[in-house]
Order: sequence, then structure tokens, then C-alpha cells
Amino acid sequence: MKYLKTSKLKSFGYNSALLVLASSFFISCQAQKEETPWTELFDGETLTGWTQKGGEAIYEVRDNTIVGTTVSNTPNSFMTSDKMYGDFILELDYKVDPSMNSGIQIRSNSFPYYMDGRIHGYQVEIDPSDRAWSAGIYDEARRGWLHPLPDSNTKAKQAFKQNDWNHYRIEAIGDTLKTWINGVPASHLIDSQTASGFIGLQVHSIGKDKTPGTEIVWKNIKIITDDLPKYSEKSPLPAVNMANQLTKNEQDQGWELLWDGATTDGWRGAKLEGFPDKGWEIKDGILTVLSSGGEESAAGGDIVTTENYGDFEIKVDFKLTEGANSGIKYYVDTNINKGEGSSIGLEYQILDDERHPDAKKGNHEGSRTVSSLYDLIKADPKKPIKAIGEWNTAHIISKGNHVEHYLNGAKVLEYDRKSDAYRKLVSESKYAKWPNFGELDNGQILLQDHGDRVSFKNIQIKTPKADK
Repeated sequence: MKYLKTSKLKSFGYNSALLVLASSFFISCQAQKEETPWTELFDGETLTGWTQKGGEAIYEVRDNTIVGTTVSNTPNSFMTSDKMYGDFILELDYKVDPSMNSGIQIRSNSFPYYMDGRIHGYQVEIDPSDRAWSAGIYDEARRGWLHPLPDSNTKAKQAFKQNDWNHYRIEAIGDTLKTWINGVPASHLIDSQTASGFIGLQVHSIGKDKTPGTEIVWKNIKIITDDLPKYSEKSPLPAVNMANQLTKNEQDQGWELLWDGATTDGWRGAKLEGFPDKGWEIKDGILTVLSSGGEESAAGGDIVTTENYGDFEIKVDFKLTEGANSGIKYYVDTNINKGEGSSIGLEYQILDDERHPDAKKGNHEGSRTVSSLYDLIKADPKKPIKAIGEWNTAHIISKGNHVEHYLNGAKVLEYDRKSDAYRKLVSESKYAKWPNFGELDNGQILLQDHGDRVSFKNIQIKTPKADK
């Protein structure tokens, strides 16, 4: 009996020690949690700091929550933060009707020049359907699905709770987006399409066969924007890198990669049989023309596609360095001008307008600024150019003889090749010495070496199916 009593005493002492340690750990965790510098985005009483955009779904505050209710005959609706956010960690809770589809917009925007102000940007999906893609990442009104939940991620697909509160953690730091649903890692995406924007709570539009009045409810919406590495969590999921990748939606629309992101396949030097052995660099999915002091085609020289194109759409992401000059040329014939300088073709100008002297030159004022038709037509001065070091998207559409230039989704100019107005512009430009300049029915696409460091990626093209 004495032995048993001593044993019990020792056991009691051991358990007491464990209890003290556990209590200390709990208090430490609580202190750390309380020290996390969360900022509440919703005050629980009003929609102060939020503005509705898009459709006319009903949003109201009820019992310290934001309630969104579906309305017939209205497009997607969004309750959006008035403040814009770049890098952040966001957490929130939501409860959704099982019949609804919704999402959390992050780094999203609404510009008059883009689809008449339509909301576009990253969306963290809310999907109560059997598909179970909740916390996957969608690109609203742009590229479609970027990171649907794969069947292999069964834990995340099973983590969603029907008719109950669900918790999201969303990290957006640099070009990396990570999500968790109820503590389970769901998505890990690398993409540089958009660096900042608002946060939005979506009420999806409903079809004519759907009964209006279904609800989604959000609460506990909070964000961190400072000292993010300290609070960021590691994800065990492999990262999905969207650089030089086509989404299913893009493939369905007929887009193809014009550069594979890794090799020189499909490209050669404009004045060479093969790809230049200097002056260009392929690294980490980025194609870069290296600096050689600003002299045109003095290092590796221009590169061109090995195929010719007639009607086409082309998109190219480009990143400038300070004072840099380059260009995307189309309807190029490398047999013209085999001497010094660049090959001849119509040019979508790439330029640091603020620092490069070319921005103030040209026979037509402003026609050498970024996204202009070089030396012929000035781009819209209201063009949405991003800062040096950020990625911009050039988009050229050529159908028949009608050509349009876009920059970051905004149309900046249009013209008709072979028209009297076009030929008059050519006659007044540096191209007047080239007979029938820019009037080829088919030609190569060219990336220019102008001696300055400029990077390219996500080079893709769409051509008429009849040409394939």
C-alpha cells in the first residue's frame, strides 16, 4: 500500500509538471496570437470601408455579419474594400447556401477601359458543389481557372463544411498566392499577373431557373499587411507556376504558346540561321535581351519566329529596366535590310517613356512612346503603364488589314494597313524609303535587341483555325 501511495504521489507530481508546462505553452500561444497585428476590415455594424460594384445583389449587415443575397437578372455582384492591397495575409469565415457559387476576390480591379469596368482579378473560390474546388484560385473575367483543386488533394476537398461556417486563410506575398480551408492547405500558386487591388465578397449571378433569395454570410474579416514573413505559413503543396502556361480557358479559345519558356524552339536570330549565342538569356522561365550599351542589334541581334503569320492575336508580357528600349515587330521579312540595324516591320514600341530620349522623337509627335505604332501612330496618352520593374502585357490583334494595340487590357490605338491614311503616315516617316512598308500578307514576329535589358514571358499567339 505504501508503494502504491508513493507511486501515486510521483504520478501526481509528474502530471502536475505536465499541466504547468501545458498551461505555460497555452499562455505563450495565446500571447503570440494576441500579438499578431490583425486589422479588422469589417466593424460588425456597418459597411464603412466597403463599396458595392458590378451587379445589384443585396448586401446588408446582420448580427455582426455581412449577408449577401442573390437577385435575379443582375450580373456578378461584389462588395469591395475601398482600400487596395498588394501583399497581405487575409483570414475570414463564411457560411454559404449549398446551391450557391461564390468567391473572395483578391488583388482585383475595375477600370473603365477593361470590359467597361467589369471586376477582374484573382478569386479564391467558394464551391459547395460536388466538385469541391473551394479555396481553389480562379481568374475572374480574364484567364479562367488557374489552380482548381486536384483530385489528389482529398484533404482540402473534404475540408469544406456544408451548412456550417468555413474558415479561409489567404496569403498573397510577391508573386505567390497560398490558401487554406479550415486549416487544410488548398492552393499554392505562382503568378505575376496582378500585384495589387481590392478585396471583394462575391454574390454570383443566378440563372433564370434559380430562385432568388439564397444567402452567403461572412464574418471575422481581418488582414495583416506588415512584417509578413514573420506570420506567413509554409505550404506543403507543390507550387503551380503559371509562367509560360496556358489555362484550359485559353486553350479552348485557341491560344498557343509562341515560346515554351525553356528552349529556343521556334525562334532564330533575325540575321542568323540559328539562335544567337550571345546577347540573350533564358533563365527561370524568362527570356531577356541583355544590355550592351543601348546600341541597336549590336550584341545578339533581334530574334524572330521561324514561322510566318497572317491574321493573328499575340500577347507578350514584358518588363522594362530604367531607360530601356525594345519592341515587338510584326509582318517582318528578314530578307529586307540585311545590313546593320534592326529588321524591318511594324513595331509595337516598348520604351521607358520617362527616361529614354526616343519618347520625344519621331516624325509624328509621341509616336515612339510605349505601345505606339513606332514612328507612325501615338498610343493613347491615358494608357495604363506599370512601373519600371513590373510586368506589363502587350496585346496586338491583326485581322484582315485592321490592327489594334492594347496595353494591360486597354486599347491604345487602331489603324488599317494598306489604307490611304496609313500610306500617308508611312510617306511622312523614316519608313518611306521601304516600298510597301508594313503591307505583307504574312510575316514573322520579332523581339528587338536595342541594346537595353528587357525581359519577356508568356508569349502566346492565336491564329484563325482555317490557317491550321
